[in-house]
Amino acid sequence: MQAEFFHDPLCAWCYAMSPRVRQLAAEFPQLEVIHRSFALAPTVDAIEKIFGDRASGKLEILDHWRAANEHDDERRMQPELMAQQDFDYPWSMPALLGCEAARQMAGEAGYWDYFDAVQRLHLTACRNIADAEVLGDCAEQAGLDRVQLLILSEQEATLRAVQQDIARAHSFGLRGVPALLLDGRVVAQGALDWPQLLENVSQVMAQL
Repeated sequence: MQAEFFHDPLCAWCYAMSPRVRQLAAEFPQLEVIHRSFALAPTVDAIEKIFGDRASGKLEILDHWRAANEHDDERRMQPELMAQQDFDYPWSMPALLGCEAARQMAGEAGYWDYFDAVQRLHLTACRNIADAEVLGDCAEQAGLDRVQLLILSEQEATLRAVQQDIARAHSFGLRGVPALLLDGRVVAQGALDWPQLLENVSQVMAQL
């Protein structure tokens, strides 16, 4: 049975959700978790377009971090640290391309390990995940070759794969992440707590 996990490395709520999806995969070994890219900020100027200017965007996004952190089981997010950083708030595509490159190198498990690593560097260490050096560090943390990953992330085929995931999300009418689908049925939108996630998945699996 296929579980599609839609997410964006920028997304604080996805950071809270990923460990619960890992717990779900352990609870139901028959689930095949497929990772799907979703771009909250698909262009380099997306933050400015969405929020009016980069500074205002960063302030509002960090309020989202604070809210999401209240729903993270380990309170791992560091909004005050990110507020002190002087780089522009990153956009989605560099990290998503890194995730897709990781999938090409090491399958879904590689994608997931890289995704979790890039989220740690973004939301806990508060480094610039639009920077190639940082994305290379993510590769090493996920046990992947940094040079190969950075080369793959620049390939046209990698971009097409990310775009296909984004188009798939739109085909389901998804407008935000995290989202989890089982055989095309939405079982979670937002960072559900573990009991609710387990209940939703159990109900759908009983019907299939």
